[in-house]
Amino acid sequence: MAIIVNLDVIMAKRKISSNELAEKIDITPANLSILKTGKAKAVRFSTLDKICKVLDCQPGDILEWCEDD
Repeated sequence: MAIIVNLDVIMAKRKISSNELAEKIDITPANLSILKTGKAKAVRFSTLDKICKVLDCQPGDILEWCEDD
């Protein structure tokens, strides 16, 4: 996939655990894990909005496009 999810990097920089973030954005830890590993097929804008608010970041800090080989 050409979209790289850098959520784990931002979470480490902000020193927030997966369980804490999942609770603050009101999703299950399992769904957050799917998003973090890049296995998600889609992400709701409302979820992305909550993540950005909690982590004080921009969507481009979390999602990166990279051309496939």
